[in-house]
Amino acid sequence: MSKDQHSAVVDAQSRLSFSVCAELKEAILSAGGGEVFAVGSLDAGGKVNTIEVVARGSSDAVPALASYFEKGSVLIHNHPSGKLQPSEADVTIAAEAGSFGVGSYIVDNDAGFLYIVAEPARRRSLKMLDEEGLAKALDKGGKLARTMPDFEPRPSQVAMAADVASVFNHGGILAAEAGTGVGKSFAYLLPAIGWAQGNEERVVISTATINLQDQLFSKDIPLVSSIFRKKPKTVLVKGRANYLCRRRLQEAIDEEGLMLDEQSPLKRIAAWDKAGGTGDRAALPFRVDDQTWGRVCSEAEACLSLRCPHREKCHVIVVRKNAADAQIIVVNHHLLFADIYSRRRSAGIEQTSILPSYNVLVLDEAHAIEDSATSLFTESLSRFSLLKKLSQLWRRKGRGFFGSMASLAASPSLSSERIRAFETRIQEVQGSMASLEASAMGSMGEAASMRLKEKTAIIATSLCEPAGRLQRSILALTKDIADILETLPESKAQEPAAYETRMVARNLNESADLLARFKDFDLNPDTVFWIEKSKSLQKEPFVYFNATPLEVAPLLEKSVFEKLRSVVCTSATLTVGGSFDFWMRRVGIAKQREDLEARIYTSPFPFAGNAVLAVDPQAPHPQRQKTAYKEYIPGAVLRLLLASRGRALVLFTSYEMLGASFEKARPALEAEGISCLRQGMDERSRLLAMFRNDISSVLFATDSFWEGVDAPGETLSMVVLTKLPFKVPDEPVLQARAEAVEKAGGNAFMEISVPEAIIKFKQGFGRLIRHSQDRGVAVVLDQRLATSRYGSLFVESLPRCKLVPGGLSVLEDEIRRFLDD
Repeated sequence: MSKDQHSAVVDAQSRLSFSVCAELKEAILSAGGGEVFAVGSLDAGGKVNTIEVVARGSSDAVPALASYFEKGSVLIHNHPSGKLQPSEADVTIAAEAGSFGVGSYIVDNDAGFLYIVAEPARRRSLKMLDEEGLAKALDKGGKLARTMPDFEPRPSQVAMAADVASVFNHGGILAAEAGTGVGKSFAYLLPAIGWAQGNEERVVISTATINLQDQLFSKDIPLVSSIFRKKPKTVLVKGRANYLCRRRLQEAIDEEGLMLDEQSPLKRIAAWDKAGGTGDRAALPFRVDDQTWGRVCSEAEACLSLRCPHREKCHVIVVRKNAADAQIIVVNHHLLFADIYSRRRSAGIEQTSILPSYNVLVLDEAHAIEDSATSLFTESLSRFSLLKKLSQLWRRKGRGFFGSMASLAASPSLSSERIRAFETRIQEVQGSMASLEASAMGSMGEAASMRLKEKTAIIATSLCEPAGRLQRSILALTKDIADILETLPESKAQEPAAYETRMVARNLNESADLLARFKDFDLNPDTVFWIEKSKSLQKEPFVYFNATPLEVAPLLEKSVFEKLRSVVCTSATLTVGGSFDFWMRRVGIAKQREDLEARIYTSPFPFAGNAVLAVDPQAPHPQRQKTAYKEYIPGAVLRLLLASRGRALVLFTSYEMLGASFEKARPALEAEGISCLRQGMDERSRLLAMFRNDISSVLFATDSFWEGVDAPGETLSMVVLTKLPFKVPDEPVLQARAEAVEKAGGNAFMEISVPEAIIKFKQGFGRLIRHSQDRGVAVVLDQRLATSRYGSLFVESLPRCKLVPGGLSVLEDEIRRFLDD
């Protein structure tokens, strides 16, 4: 380092935490020592304590980050040369960042020294919410009460609003179980909007279901916003696959050529987009099948970012900018965890999701976050996903060639022999994939899924060795790609194709890495490796090769609960027997945290007088008497539905039992003028609308309908829970987690299976009473509720109500008496 640099250079650890220095060094190493750009957040002492890698290789991507800058943060990048003096480009970037109040630092590749180009703006002190005053808005005579003629003050809602405001003010975590009728969305929206406006900070609100997402955005947020002087800018953000990619659309049209007429889906999408379409699939005025949309939607793996010729009018960039300008951002758990996953991978700005940075998060329907995170943190490979990557590179259509490599093949530096050799490499990868899939199918036999548990000789031969061959084929292909790109002369016209090719190669290398871990699955005890059969849209069978974290708690702890300043987790079903322990353990919240508050806000509804929990202890045992149980359920369901005169939701844990009960009940019920609806007859939203509008109707449904169904009034007077909702014990990930608990000396059934089933059971029971005037009966046709040692845990986890055990005749009489009273 030259002497003239010393005046502006400091020890990196004087401005960056030790962990940030280590993270930067690792990111630079992963980028081959090339340029890496990161955005850092400062702690109270002015030291950078967290970073997010946002771009690699070139400062060209930095302008796209403008919408991601947070006042008081720092843009950090390295100089591979070790000379830290800022260039003209660095000064320009620093000026751009400075206009947002963002500082700029330059580090060496070891993150040992740091050059301060510009200091970040000092953030003004946080404006605390008036906790009591805010809560009073929800009380009798409060601001919100005055805007709603039928508003009912709820003490539990007022208390929750004050607690949410407190965690926003002081930081930390609030775990809030809010019973049906508490009005939890108002309880967190009021402080969220107040905080976002008072402190110019984004608040992200995440839900598990689209229904709640739409309700918040279209109804609840506008209503709560009406009591503020200024309405907050609010956006509903969806995953990027919901948005049209103009470049991919044009490529699809070019590929089809003269075969397209003006009424083809591709041409209609293009006309809609040209006429000012939003790019959001949901806004299309006509239906487009999944296969067609899959060809033209935005995908992280195919995004050229600033190199894209359509970047000025990119729908995803527009959504990103809108999200960055918003104060309240509404998302679903799927998108939230996809965003977290991409940030953990330090994928760079091109492959991240749409969310800007944030420090305050509300997780509604928080009982579902373990399942959502498990799904998103699972890495998968299939024949179709691999072929999709390969087709991005090179594909034949008629007499033509398409794909990024096809665009580069025109270069005079690439001989026809080199192109043919490259095509042979692709065919080798395809052949290795087909061989692996055939071996996997053979190993599975009739099973739908299989976990790789022990490396037997059969598993080694049928799965590990073919996985290794495919891995080597892919690595040979990506080496060819690197060699070809190295020989190409620099060309502005070919830069987008070269960039896309590099990106596909990187994604292929990630697939090779997954295969390497699959091959040596026995050396990765923290990951569950499993395969499962599936079918394509054309009903063609194929196999998924999956790698799932054994536990997501450590990932959630690091990515959410330790990283963010304030997190509110709420749901009607977080506790088991009044304890949060199970849920907190599964999602990574340490009980001993000093900044943790766990509260139960009881329902204001009169369950004791308005609800009955009925159980048939004489029903055949679902496990020990399977045949008798299968014969019992259809007849029992019909008798109960005739007693209630319809007006019921019947919940199953299997499609087979649903079908048998529906077919048994339908003729007899329709003869009584009772309409029968079943899951799958129509789209979920339309099916629920039909159910709500026809008071006497009956809806037969399974898994997803155990939650998110809101049908107040007489139309849902009875819920029939045909079986306690235990997960299938041989499901690979559940099986691995259960074994881990047993290995540690625990009881997997009582520590995982029972608590999970209780939370699901509470969701199903929760469909019954949706309004203070509702009356209803919940009937459980599983004797284990009354006869097992754990049955009382299910009952104790519900709101206190009348319990009626008895055979079907007793239950029929109770239903008629209670509903006709």
